[in-house]
Amino acid sequence: MAQTFPARRTCPFAPPPEYERMREEAPLVQAALPGGDVWLVTRLAEAKQVLSGTGISTNPDTPGHPNWALRPEQPTPEERAAMREFAIGQFIDLDPPEHGRFRRLLIPEFTVRRVKELRPGIQRVTDELIDDMLAKGDEAELVEAFGLALPSLVICQLLGVPYEEREFFQSRTRQALSDFEDRDVSRAAMMEIRDFLDGLVTKAERQPGDDLLGRLIGSGRLTHAELVGVTFLLLVAGHETTANMIPLSALTLLRHPAQLAVLRENPGKWPMAVDELLRYHSIVDWVAFDRVAVEDQEIGGQLVRKGEGIFVLGASANRDVRAFERPDEFDVERGARHHVAFGYGVHQCLGQNLARAEMEIALRTLFDRIPGLRVTVPDEELPIKSDGPIFGLKAMPVAW
Repeated sequence: MAQTFPARRTCPFAPPPEYERMREEAPLVQAALPGGDVWLVTRLAEAKQVLSGTGISTNPDTPGHPNWALRPEQPTPEERAAMREFAIGQFIDLDPPEHGRFRRLLIPEFTVRRVKELRPGIQRVTDELIDDMLAKGDEAELVEAFGLALPSLVICQLLGVPYEEREFFQSRTRQALSDFEDRDVSRAAMMEIRDFLDGLVTKAERQPGDDLLGRLIGSGRLTHAELVGVTFLLLVAGHETTANMIPLSALTLLRHPAQLAVLRENPGKWPMAVDELLRYHSIVDWVAFDRVAVEDQEIGGQLVRKGEGIFVLGASANRDVRAFERPDEFDVERGARHHVAFGYGVHQCLGQNLARAEMEIALRTLFDRIPGLRVTVPDEELPIKSDGPIFGLKAMPVAW
């Protein structure tokens, strides 16, 4: 029987409840979408096969791509043309070799060595935000004051985006990613962000700065439209995901005090804890893992034909008992970096080293400097983002 999709989460600490049943049923199950059926990949081995395999495309223009199946009405040729124009430079939707042209330009900006150079700046931003929270009293709303502010500051500095513009792109990003069904609101918000970035790139082209955007301009390898698209992708992806992970991770550690005690006694285990938090929550579940078969192939014993759409369920794959012992338990000493929270293969998240550093510094510093941190409402009263493709908390009131 075909499954209803997308499924919504009902708990901050677990994927949609349907995932466990589907995962035990088969590595691939079918889902009924308004525009047709697609395959859902539920287990880790098959997820990696799809995300790294040949004969699989991520390009939305490829016939059968599952993004179109989410739509009750198919776009007109004019709408498709506008979408293609909007997507210029957003290399996440490109297949090799064109995808590699962009990625090779950006890899030097996100290496382990480069992120190590950025760590003092991330630490400084973290301390300043905590200073501000402490100066204002003994309570705060952690999502706005810390979770969203930290990665926003970091990505603004990295790209050369004026920080005073953060409220604009944060609000538009929330609209762009806020709802499964309201495509008009999402599209309008994305166009506003792109128009803003078009102006930013134009100014930077006249006077490039000593930042990532300035270096991309200096390379001479990207057109104006490609620069706008790359900046759009990095800006949205570079703050929205980490902004959701930081408060959700803080909540998880507060609800597992024995695990938090391990980290307080052994700060060297924070990197392992970060990867466990990424695996445990898998907040980018399926939105970045949409694919279409471009040739007939077998996946998990199932024949997937050319033109059939595929969604990899990252949150399901990362709870697969075949790959992780006691997968539903949170264990900061698990040391399982073979999760797919950052994807897998050639499209694996370019900024994963930066995201790990931001999470580690943010969480370690938060609990070191505010040891009495506590959430002031029961878990069931915390508003969660269950209506969009990226999961998180809408608000998290805390005190100390």
